[in-house]
Order: sequence, then C-alpha cells, then structure tokens
Amino acid sequence: MTIAGIADAVPHKAEALASRHGSLAYGSHTDLLDAGGLDAVYVCVPPFAHGNPETDALSCNLPLFVEKPLALDLETAEKIAAEITRRDLPSAVGHHWRYLDILRKARELLAGRPVRLALGHWLDKVPPVGWWLRTETSGGQIVEQAVHVLDLARVLVGEVAMVHAVPAEGAADGEIDRATAAVLRFADGAAGTLAATSLCSGKQRAGLEVHAEGVTLDLGEERLVVDGRTVIEDDGAAKIRVDREFVNAVRGEPADVRVPYHEALKTHRLAQAVARSAATREPVVLDG
Repeated sequence: MTIAGIADAVPHKAEALASRHGSLAYGSHTDLLDAGGLDAVYVCVPPFAHGNPETDALSCNLPLFVEKPLALDLETAEKIAAEITRRDLPSAVGHHWRYLDILRKARELLAGRPVRLALGHWLDKVPPVGWWLRTETSGGQIVEQAVHVLDLARVLVGEVAMVHAVPAEGAADGEIDRATAAVLRFADGAAGTLAATSLCSGKQRAGLEVHAEGVTLDLGEERLVVDGRTVIEDDGAAKIRVDREFVNAVRGEPADVRVPYHEALKTHRLAQAVARSAATREPVVLDG
C-alpha cells in the first residue's frame, strides 16, 4: 500500500505527516481528490467534519475507510450509507475493537450462554483537542468515545431495544454532558447500563462487563478478565487488522471486513439514541 497524498485543513499538519511517508500534502480533500491516482480514501476527521469528504470521495467512486463516529448526526450518516450501497463500493469503519484477539476468546466462552446483564463504562479525561468539549463539534462523549462500548455490546449481547439516559446537571452553556448514566434493554431480554464521564484525571476504565450463566467477563481494549481471576492480554494487533482487511477488500482479495459502513451505522444509531435520550430525559425505543 502506498500513501498517495494527505489532506488537512491545517497545512503544516498535512506537510508533517506527508513528509514522514514520502507523499504529497494537500490543503483540502478536494485538492487531493482532484489530483487523482487514488484507489481508496481514509476519512479521519473530527465528528463535525464528516459529510463532504465522504460524499466527494464517493462521487469519484472511491472506497472509504471512515473513522468513528460516523458524523455529528444520524441524517448525514444515513445519506453516506445509502450512497455506498448505491455504488456498491467497499467500505470499513475504524471500530478496531471488533478485531481484538480477546474478543474472539470472549465469544468462545459465551457460546451457548446468553448474556443477562451488561455493564458498560467509559471513565476518562477530556482529550487534548479544542473541539471535544463542545456539543456542536464533538456530539458528546457517548457519540465520540463510548460508541466503542456500545458496539462491543452489540457483538456480545445483541441489539438494543430501548435506552433511557440521564446526564449530570451543571454543564456549561454549549458544553457536552460531563457525565451520563443510561439503562439499556436488549431485544433478547438482557438488561444493561452504560456509565460515561470525562471528569477523571486519566482513563480509569473503558470496556464492557458481561454476566451469563456460570461466567463473568470483563473486556477492555487491552485485556479480558474471566470470573475476576484469569487475565488474558490482547495481542495488540487490532488496529493493524482493521486496516489490513480494508486494503484486502480494495484489492479484491479475500477480506474479513467486520464493520462495513452499514454495520457501523447500526452502532451509530444506538449512540445517537442514547444521546437523544440524555437530551430529552425520556426513553428512546429503537426500531427492530
């Protein structure tokens, strides 16, 4: 794989990254697309910047790898998904937790044992980027960070039928909720919760604890804990795998793309439902 070019609205950032990879730097994604010679495009932008880059790349009939979250809203993501389907193009989204080696082990341990209780957490600090604390640019912690945990819940527990979230009071005007608690009811009857906060001094916990008949699993990005005793470390290759499988798909080779855009859209709908519930203080029922 050759990096043909890198575009960034901040020119010196594009130039710095391009120089590391021996590629060309561009001041906008349209300049990069106009230069041609591309086989696929990676859209790795903040939530508020999604939309035009994907639409413009698709108009050039280029496969897409999109960093999560898919967008600030649901409408933008739905339109992009429809266009990808219409053009029948390869796509992938950076939900690299799907490629954790320990996730495979967790699914083996849960085989034949439906999860009855799921407890999700994302307890962290504020990331060092200026747009993150603003609702109109990040979409909030559930959409921007805890979406990883929601995606993991869909894999290990199943689809969610209803969410009811409440935020902590006291957020400054225009600022995201600094803490959110949500109750989830899964379609198969399991109960769940999600707790998220950005009030910590560093990442305290991010992952999903699940309880099934005879087994408890606690899964994060780095390790799986079985029944509170056995610790299994991940091999750390998930980010490489998610990228490699997309490249394989673009090349027309056998590929294990676990989260194409339409699959990530299901998780995005769930994250948006939790965020909407927190905003309205009302339960939100998801379509089956």
